[in-house]
Amino acid sequence: MKNLKIIAEVGVNHNGKLSLAKKLIEHAKFVGANFVKFQCYSTNELVTSKAKKAKYQKKFDKSETQKQMLKKYELSEKDFKYLKNYCNKIGIKFLVSVFDVKSLNLSKKMGLKLIKIPSGELNNFELLEQIAKGKNEIILSSGMASFTEIGKTIKYLKQRLKRRLTVLHCISSYPTKPNQVQIKNMLEIKKKFNVNVGFSDHTDSYEASISATALGASVIEKHLTLNKKMKGPDHSSSLDPAEFLNFVKL
Repeated sequence: MKNLKIIAEVGVNHNGKLSLAKKLIEHAKFVGANFVKFQCYSTNELVTSKAKKAKYQKKFDKSETQKQMLKKYELSEKDFKYLKNYCNKIGIKFLVSVFDVKSLNLSKKMGLKLIKIPSGELNNFELLEQIAKGKNEIILSSGMASFTEIGKTIKYLKQRLKRRLTVLHCISSYPTKPNQVQIKNMLEIKKKFNVNVGFSDHTDSYEASISATALGASVIEKHLTLNKKMKGPDHSSSLDPAEFLNFVKL
């Protein structure tokens, strides 16, 4: 579709390595994604030492804590600026999910016109208040939230925003099983709240994204990895470059 925007979600699939992050940016550009996205967070701001890992995260390492895992994948301000400049150099748009006010401030420093609010921060009104003061267009993921919670956040943002807001239907299960996708919820969000909608796809294939596109999604977000068998929490629910290229062509 002509106006469809495709986000290649790197997330933490760089495994904390800039060299791997660069390769993923290059592949995102090659496969035809409009954006390449990373997770921008401060581990110390985000979790406590007692925070437990999700069940799917434990498959790869049961010994480390959630905080230890996140710290391993945390990129520095210098790293983000380097990666953004590299995106500018090769001609793909750079995007981040912000998890805390410190990360939001970094996105402002980098001059990003569009930012992503991840599902876990949908009810983080301290963060939402600061985001609403800016001039960014916003993409909001809705995983784990009820329609009541989604509506409350949309209402809060709409009262303060004069910029574009897009809400992504999202199932926070990695990988999401085909019978869990509930793609009609995307249409329900559009109908109930009169917003642009899209789909953040956590399945291990791309059929659900194709269905979402056929139903009018304006944004599709899909994880990208170099190899689905790499060690890390999100690789198995991602597309490798060949799969991503086939997906974009369809």
